[in-house]
Amino acid sequence: MPETLEQFTLPEVTPATDQDILAYLRHSHHIAEIAAAAEQNALIVAVCQQLGITVSEEELQAAGDAFRQENKLLGTSETLAWLAQQRISVEDWSQGVRISLLRQKLREHLFGEAIDSHYMSDRDNYKRVALSQILVRDLTEAVKITQALREGKVSFCVLALEHSKGKQSKENGGFVGVRFLAELLPEIAQAVSEAVEGEVIDPVQTKLGYHILRVEKWFPAELAEVREQVLESLFQSWLQAGYQSNALAK
Repeated sequence: MPETLEQFTLPEVTPATDQDILAYLRHSHHIAEIAAAAEQNALIVAVCQQLGITVSEEELQAAGDAFRQENKLLGTSETLAWLAQQRISVEDWSQGVRISLLRQKLREHLFGEAIDSHYMSDRDNYKRVALSQILVRDLTEAVKITQALREGKVSFCVLALEHSKGKQSKENGGFVGVRFLAELLPEIAQAVSEAVEGEVIDPVQTKLGYHILRVEKWFPAELAEVREQVLESLFQSWLQAGYQSNALAK
């Protein structure tokens, strides 16, 4: 006779080893993205060594203090408990902080002086837009929804909750957040670039389906507000190029 749930005893499972974790990443098909991140870190460290970019003990201490403050690791007991939960040593954590600082310094070294000219030549892509959308698969349905919105028969929120196939837009009543134009799919960026606030745009087709879009608000692109995003965008492009170059060389 099979055991009942009350009689069944779960076997004891020991904490996963590094080998177990690596096996899980392989089995769950996440190893490629983890490997790419590790290789990018190795590239950052190697380039910093070539350029003589270093992190002082004072900088490391200040960054470590900021990390503990941000994560509410205010005492030794909290810090040790967090390290145990993460299954890492103090040296592992310290190396992570060091690489993060090297990354910031390398970004600034490579692109800090180029931001102004890049921003001025590509300023429109750094305009921010608060956007709502309803995503559907069928053009006929998209046209009907657009017409209903323009006639004011029903609210955008109601139609998004009822019809949108996009998870975020369905859950948030159509609102998908504030985005840089450069972050949007090219078809959508082109469609909304000249739209005015409150305008419902004709259905836009992408590989995902048909998007009914409404511009909620435009935010001016001021470099002081977007410098970090511009710097990160340039650095990510550089990292990707370096990663692909190394991959082709293998």
